[in-house]
Amino acid sequence: MADPPPATRRRTSIFLRRLRAELARAFPARRALPLIAAACLSGALDLVAFLLLLGLGVGVMGAQLVSFGLAALCLHGLALRWAGRDGAAPLPPKVDLAARLAIVVVLALALRTGVLASAAALLDLPAPLAFLPALGATAMVSTLGAVFFVVPATLAPLSRAARWRLAALAVVAYSVLLRLMFLGVTELMPQEAYYWNYAQHLDIGYLDHPPMVAWLIFAGTELLGSNEFGVRLAAWLCWGVTAFFSFQLAGRMFGRSAAFITALLVATLPFYFGTGLVMTPDAPLTACWAGTLYFLERALRGGKAGAWGGVGLCFGLGLLSKYTIALLGPAALLFMLLDPRARGWFKRPEPYLAAVVAVLVFSPVILWNLEHDLASFAFQSTRRVSGSFRFSLPELLLGGAGLLTPTVLVAALAVLWLRERGVGGPAPTAGEGGGRQEERRRWLFIGLFTLVPLSVFVGFSLFHMARLNWTGPLWLAVLPAVAAGLLAAPDRLGPRQRHLQRAVAPTLAIALALYGAGLIFLVAGLPGPHVVAPFPAVPVAWQDFGAQAASLAEEVRATTGDEPVLIGLDAYNIASQLAFYAAGAGARPAMSVGRGVLGQPALMYGYWYPPDAYGGRQAVLFAFSRRRIESPLLRFSFAELGEVKQREVKSNGRVVGSFYYRVGRLAAKPALDPAAFAASMAPD
Repeated sequence: MADPPPATRRRTSIFLRRLRAELARAFPARRALPLIAAACLSGALDLVAFLLLLGLGVGVMGAQLVSFGLAALCLHGLALRWAGRDGAAPLPPKVDLAARLAIVVVLALALRTGVLASAAALLDLPAPLAFLPALGATAMVSTLGAVFFVVPATLAPLSRAARWRLAALAVVAYSVLLRLMFLGVTELMPQEAYYWNYAQHLDIGYLDHPPMVAWLIFAGTELLGSNEFGVRLAAWLCWGVTAFFSFQLAGRMFGRSAAFITALLVATLPFYFGTGLVMTPDAPLTACWAGTLYFLERALRGGKAGAWGGVGLCFGLGLLSKYTIALLGPAALLFMLLDPRARGWFKRPEPYLAAVVAVLVFSPVILWNLEHDLASFAFQSTRRVSGSFRFSLPELLLGGAGLLTPTVLVAALAVLWLRERGVGGPAPTAGEGGGRQEERRRWLFIGLFTLVPLSVFVGFSLFHMARLNWTGPLWLAVLPAVAAGLLAAPDRLGPRQRHLQRAVAPTLAIALALYGAGLIFLVAGLPGPHVVAPFPAVPVAWQDFGAQAASLAEEVRATTGDEPVLIGLDAYNIASQLAFYAAGAGARPAMSVGRGVLGQPALMYGYWYPPDAYGGRQAVLFAFSRRRIESPLLRFSFAELGEVKQREVKSNGRVVGSFYYRVGRLAAKPALDPAAFAASMAPD
């Protein structure tokens, strides 16, 4: 591998020297020694308690939870005693202190649980050895959390920008590591399993999405095997691409400190955190959206002709991921029309060459649609607008709050509305050109590339059902301005802006703690979300479900001598999870074909498994609704059909839900009107 260029090495060296200086100034050695001693003592207690509990027959997760509780009490008790000794630092108010302690405890426990589960499941280490890296993760998060978050008054005074930079580095590192540890130890969501099935039927296009998600999953599973880690690795890497381009964009628009805060936002806001953990088309789409924005800013504001090549490549790759990135095209066209300097690009070849590059990159999808009667284009266009009237603007707004958190959504909308210095960030630097004209161009770029896509989704939601995740990528254009607003001196802001500014940091801390708590529940098997929302609403027992399905297929095989097919009676969720989790659970893989073999809508399953190919085959039907599996209309698709039975599914030894099944033999040809059957299969 070639060495990095001298300029890059010089910038990296300067950054590391500044970081060391800020850390040394913030937390000198004389203050660090007592806390290091407390961390060592609590770590020893943690290890001894864990090994003792294992010896007493307690399970791994139960033992690590109890030992962690003892160690956390020891560490934070000593840390608080040290912080308040001799007036070294005032403690926060009791309620504030309790909240800070709770957040740090959850963050430490979450990373520890992920490291322990990954070391045991993926590396196949025995529990005592797997616990050692988990213990190190606990010490790191607990110690740094105590110093920088629980009792920050122990730190020497730092500038606002320096505090945000240190926070950004710590939080981004934690977020990246947390997601990496849980990639392979949480079960796939049904959508992920469906896209894994894409990769098992590799193609240049699909009915409901372009092929990028399939290609990435194929690459990951070819490299690492057909497991959760292989399916999700590309999502984690795509997040890195998103963070890189967002950092670079914010640095160009508002400076280095705003770039760090933008990376922090991308690491902690719900939508972006999720795209780095769950493998859906949103992961590559968001990465390509960030790259397209970066190169468009360099081309339209910076006047760099070479940036148009990056625009064409990222835009084309984005179209291979999800069609919604096309909304950046009208935004770019409007910027070129409204900005006098950018208007000159209409006379240059570079934008047109970028469009050609994008079309060439996207051409596989065009070819697939031409071969399939434009099925995918129709599915994502005329199909969505041909349904009944549905006013879904409230859902779209609530979805935005869920994607960004309510606090950051309000901050983003406030930035777009006010555009004031101190609210939207500092004025452009001399390197940007400075002056009011350059500031106007900056805000024109932010406004158009946020509001043009947003206006399309808002308009659509006035008459049709909008998906909650649609607006996620478009906020990337305004996040740098939100970050710059967090750097503004409070005395330059109005009262409401100050309250909003102060609310962002605790909001992000709480969001990160909630992610950690959710991941703990999914892996450790504690009573959690599945108590309120039973399986399959929470992905905690698909492995057990798949194993039982494989067992049922084996029973049918032994009884009849025929090879059965597995049929899930919903659109794709059950069929996809059966394909992933039941295929390798039995002695012989069972084929999950979806309800398309009954002549009913099943997305891509209708293409992969045509009904005519399975007439007369033995089948096992699965549903989570008794009404669905007892539908009298099913008899028209079967020559024989057995009684409905029910089984429970478990996760970590706890019953978390149940499913219904019945065995039958498919008719030679389904004799049922598809519309009537679809009505009988409608959700309860």
